[in-house]
Order: sequence, then structure tokens, then C-alpha cells
Amino acid sequence: MNDSNDKKESRQHYFTLHDNLNERSYELPVLEGTEGPRVIDVRSLHAEADVFTYDPGYKSTAACSSEITYIDGTNGILRHRGYSIEDLAEHSDFLDVCYLLLHGELPSPEEKEEFDRDITHHTMLNEQLIFFFRGFRRDAHPMAIMVGIVGALSAFYHDSTDIGDPLQRMTASHRLIAKMPTIGAYAYKFSLGQPFTYPYNKASYAENLLKMMFKVPADEYEPDQVLIRAMDRILILHADHEQNASTSTVRLAGSSGANPFACIAAGIASLWGPAHGGANEAVLKMLTEIGDKDQIPEFVARAKDPDDNYRLMGFGHRVYKNFDPRAKVMKKTAHEVLEKLNIDDPLLEVAMELERIALEDEYFVERKLYPNVDFYSGIILKAMGIPTHMFTVIFAIARTVGWVAHWKEMMEEGSVSIGRPRQLYIGQTERTFTTVDVREHKQSRGWSWLWGGHEN
Repeated sequence: MNDSNDKKESRQHYFTLHDNLNERSYELPVLEGTEGPRVIDVRSLHAEADVFTYDPGYKSTAACSSEITYIDGTNGILRHRGYSIEDLAEHSDFLDVCYLLLHGELPSPEEKEEFDRDITHHTMLNEQLIFFFRGFRRDAHPMAIMVGIVGALSAFYHDSTDIGDPLQRMTASHRLIAKMPTIGAYAYKFSLGQPFTYPYNKASYAENLLKMMFKVPADEYEPDQVLIRAMDRILILHADHEQNASTSTVRLAGSSGANPFACIAAGIASLWGPAHGGANEAVLKMLTEIGDKDQIPEFVARAKDPDDNYRLMGFGHRVYKNFDPRAKVMKKTAHEVLEKLNIDDPLLEVAMELERIALEDEYFVERKLYPNVDFYSGIILKAMGIPTHMFTVIFAIARTVGWVAHWKEMMEEGSVSIGRPRQLYIGQTERTFTTVDVREHKQSRGWSWLWGGHEN
């Protein structure tokens, strides 16, 4: 643990745990951060009391200390290094936020210029990686391609895989942030059968992503400033979100000493899950299912029915018990994009009507089921012409800096302890082994063999 964390944690308070079975008590230190709930330090509990804590999903467990992001779900607060997400989205650009997450402070004009230049000149991919893309089927999901390509980066950039070298760690961090839009855009182009578009060094990060996705050799393409700003905000709002599933995955992989490219590939795989990064894609599927504004009352009634398992996607949030602070920014951006593009799309009309109902209907207001960031980002990405299977890819591009920042923070702690969660074992106790000729036939509780021969 670094010095700054030592200063922020206090061991003056203790939590007393009483073991009724053995009639013993244990005093556990209580740690206090700068904000948020106090934390009971249970590291000595197993050694002293021979017990583990049980917390499936780690909903009540702090697995690390961090100085990067603070969330207060009750009051709808999200801050990066002390700065509110609203201020960052309104007054900075994505690379400004990247620098803040990596270094702890906003950059000076000189630092910003140097950082932007560094990222810009790392955006190209080794040409041999093009053959990797061509090895996939055209209908491969772009997230599958991203997992493979990012994992393969360690085979091409050997000069930034030594996790013990601070310079190599920073080089790897810059490369990952820089190359992720190129990888994502190439995955999209490959699915269309279109030629890859090389990065543009004179374009901003968000503009470069849009150009690589939508430009073709036969035509010029200059994205509108409203769309560039919208993409930049989407990237900012998804840059980091504390110890979520994918970030925890990156930290756990990193704790083993794995190289940074492998760690980020693991994070991408975790993000791919529909319960994590696929939420805005689920919003579009819901809108498609509703289909027309006239059908909305039926689906809203189903969402209100306690005997119906149906729920509207993109409303409420498992962390924020109030309005998602990112959604406030996304709402404004969504309306700016729709007004600029003037799109006549029935699904977008459905989305706007659902938004109105959620903000006015007593059922939604009382339960604080407000539209969240996934609701608005899905609308924006669809309006911009980005297909739903690319939504999680955009998320991964944005979240890379958060993954890298947490991985870098963990590496800089000095002494990294490999992650090793414990378990509550509920299987068979010791049994006597019998040879196959004397075993009784029992109904298998495991896999059934449903195929024969070989699978190609």
C-alpha cells in the first residue's frame, strides 16, 4: 500500500466480532477512506479465528484501495480524482480525462499537448495484425475479434511487457489507449467487407474513431462537430466506474503478473457479458420489441405488474439509487444529436416517449427508475448509424483507460498480492474409491453426451 493511502486510513477504530460457538471475541481494525463507508479489515480473520467471510459477488467487500474513482450511488455522485463527471463531460475532452485517470491531476497545456501527441502517434497497428483480422469469419462478433487482437498485442510489442519497468508500463498504457479505436474500427470494417481506414493524426480521438469507422476510399467523410462532441462525451462517461466486473477482472489478472495486454483482453471478455457492457444493446432490442409508440402502454403495464417478470431496459441502476449522473449529460447530448440529424426513426420516437413516461409517471418517479446512461447512449449510437453489435465495442474503447489506470495503480503499490478468493465448500466429504467394475449405475447429474463422432 502506498504512502498516500496510509495517511488516509485509520486503525484507531475497531469492530468486535463475537464467536458464540467458541465463546471468543476478535477485534478487527476499521479503515476509513476520504469518502464512503468505513471498511472492516478482515485480513487477519482466517489466521486468528479459522473462518472466512462469505460475500458472493463481493457486494459488501472492498477488494482493494484506490484513489481513482469515487461513487455515491445513494446521492447520484460520480467523481474521477475528485472532479465531478458533469464538470469533466462539460469542460474537458476524452484525452484530458485519460491523463487525469492515469496521472492523478489534470494536465497543464504543455502536458496536454505532449500527451495528445503521444497517444496520436501510437494509433497505428503493426501491419501483420491485419492477417489476424482476416483469420476471423466475416460474421464474427467484433468483441470476439477485440479479445483476440488485444491479447495478441503482447506478441508484437515486446518492449512494453515488463511490468516491473515504469517506463514500459506507461508505454503499454499509451499504446492500449491509442490502438483500441483502431482495433474497434477495423473489426467493424472487416464485418462490412470494407477496406481498413488508417488513423488520422490531425483528428481528435473521437473524430479519428468516427473517420476510421465511416470513411471509405471512394468518398470524403467529415463528421459533424455535434457528432464528434457526442462521441467524445460517450467516451468520457464510460471511461471508468470504480470496481465493476471488468475492472475487477483486469486487477485479478494483473495480480498474477500477466502482461498488460493480456489483462485488458480479460477485461474486454468480462465486459462482453450482457449483464455488464451489453446493457445499451439491450435497450435497442427492447425498443425494437415495442416497435411503435402505440404499443408503449402495454409494455409499461407489464413492467408495473408484480406478477410479470418483464422489465424495461435502461431504467434505474444497480449502483445509483437516484438519477445516474452520467445520464444527465447523455440526455442533453441525445437531444442535441437527434435535433441535428433530424432522423425519422420510429424506434427513436418510442425512446423519447418512454423517456417522457419515466420522468413523469408516478410509478417510475417513486421508485427512482430514471433513464440511465445506457438508455441514452444506445439512442445516440443508433442515431449516429452505429449498429447494435458495435455498442459494447465503443464501451470497451472508452473503458480501456479505466482498466489501464487501475492496473497501473495496482502495479505501483510495490507489493502485489495475487488474488485468491475463498469459498464455502458444499460438496461431498471424503469417500472411499471403488474400481469401475464394482460401481453401481447411478443417474448422472453432470453432462449428457448428446453427440457422437467428431466435431470440426
